[in-house]
This record gives sequence, C-alpha cells and structure tokens, in this order.
Amino acid sequence: MEHILVYGDSLTWGIIPGSRQRLEAARRWPHVLERDLRRRGGEVRVIEDCLNGRRTVWEDPFKAGRNGLVGLEQRIEVHSPLPLLILMLGTNDFQSVHQNTAWQSSQGVAALVRAIRRAPIEPGMPVPRVLVVAPPPIRLPAGEMAEKFAGGAEKGSGVGEAYQRVAEELDCPFFDAGRIIRTSDVDGVHLDADQHERLGRELAPVVSGLLRA
Repeated sequence: MEHILVYGDSLTWGIIPGSRQRLEAARRWPHVLERDLRRRGGEVRVIEDCLNGRRTVWEDPFKAGRNGLVGLEQRIEVHSPLPLLILMLGTNDFQSVHQNTAWQSSQGVAALVRAIRRAPIEPGMPVPRVLVVAPPPIRLPAGEMAEKFAGGAEKGSGVGEAYQRVAEELDCPFFDAGRIIRTSDVDGVHLDADQHERLGRELAPVVSGLLRA
C-alpha cells in the first residue's frame, strides 16, 4: 500500500461554495483520485492534509497556523514513507490582506518544496517527489468571499505560468488545474462538486505515471 499526501487548503478540504459546509469525502478530489488509482490496479491511499486559509509561506493576521511552511517537515515525518506529495496551495496568498503577485506566490511554493526535501525522515525512506499543482485562478469573488478576496483575481494573474517555471527549476512534475477546472460561479474562489470530480479523474493518469516512474 503506497501512501500519497495531499497538502492543500479549502479548495481541497472541500468547502461548498456559498456555505461553511464540507463536501462529503467521496466527492472530494483526493478521494476521486484514490478511487481512480485503485481502478487502475494501484494499492494506494491518498491522505488529505488540508486546512482552510492555508497560505504557502505567509501568516494569516486573524487566524493562527495558516503558514504552510510551519510544521511541514514534521508532516512528512508523520506520514513517511511517501513516494509522492501533491502540493496544491496558493489561492490564499491572494487574499485582500496580502499584496502578493503570482511570482511571489511561486517563490512560496519553492520554499515548501525545499522544506519537503530536507525533512528529517528515517534512514532508508524515500524523499517524496512533489507534484506541484497550480490552483485554478480566482474569478470574481462573491458573497462571503467578496471582501476577503477583493483584488485576488488581478494579483493572482499568471499563477499557472509562474508555478510551472518554479516546478521546472526544481525538477518537479507540474499540473495546471486551471486548464481543466474553474472556480465556482457562487463565490469565485472554491470548487463545485463536479470540478472536484474532474480534477481527481484528470490527475489519476498523471499520478499513476509518477508512481511507476
């Protein structure tokens, strides 16, 4: 049984757009991914480590513990051995309390990848490969997200390209989720259930290939 760790935020945790409710486990994209990998014959467990509001490397001034860099190396220790970690963060880097650009967010991703690679795992265990997934771009924030993500679409413009450059520099496989899914019309930030389904299914052949490599 191979374990894959997904390190993410509310887009993966499964907030239902326009609410504070959570999409049931079987419909969240990590579970869709696990299901499809098993259908392909893989003995795989996909572990969710997803926190609402998590940034790449920045603090939330209103809620503690949202800096994705803090404690990451220990999360690798907890779940080792890991052949693969899927990293999908960045949306919260563009909240209205920050003035980050796509380039700055990509540098946050780079810092996370380096932390994963230096985690103090037990001797003989593999350093996990990191699949960098660029989240779909923020659209027009609405409802409860309107003020929280005001200006987010503009600040996050070009995030896919910026993340791809960093992934290439660090020799990480890359997947641009924004090419296949879009954020909800309801709040402009989170994912509807059908987008979770599509993301999980589209990632399955990519992840399957990485596990065989």
